[in-house]
Amino acid sequence: MFQVAAEMEGSNFSSKLVLHDLSAGLAETYDKRHRFSESDICKSLRRSVIPTVWRARDQGASGDDAEHSLLVHLGFDLAVVVPLQATSGARYAVIFLGDNGDIARQQHVELCYEANCVFDYFHRAVLSVRTGMGLTPRETEILRWISYGKTASEIALIVSVSEHTVNSHTATILKKLDVVNRTQMVAKAIREQIIL
Repeated sequence: MFQVAAEMEGSNFSSKLVLHDLSAGLAETYDKRHRFSESDICKSLRRSVIPTVWRARDQGASGDDAEHSLLVHLGFDLAVVVPLQATSGARYAVIFLGDNGDIARQQHVELCYEANCVFDYFHRAVLSVRTGMGLTPRETEILRWISYGKTASEIALIVSVSEHTVNSHTATILKKLDVVNRTQMVAKAIREQIIL
């Protein structure tokens, strides 16, 4: 499962993977040679939310199709791609990779249904908890004011605490988000959809 990047966001395949059972280093090796944002599957997910079956034999053995084929480069014969959307609006996709040459329509429908059910549970149990990155409601509120460009003294007046308390919360947020400054903090919070 991976998070679908925005069209202008040039990201690596390995950085967008949320949950996978690929061989160790396979995604990183792909990233060294290719741009995931230019792959056939990534482009398709930006244009459509319809579950799709991809076959290596349909990708061609050479030329532009093969150059941008995630399936060919990962070394599989078949991929079933199921686009998913979280309640927050974030887009994800589950890719089932295999060496089978084809999949029956009924199997495809069942696989899509199961993927949606599993994703719903996984999102509620894991992703939504991870999305907050462990921030308390007060830290999230302070983070939101920081994103609006407010200084520590302005935030202190708004939320009725001391400036020292705001600075303490800010330091805690920096640690929890694993960033070094306020700009990175806000960028990561937006990217992780902690604040909108």
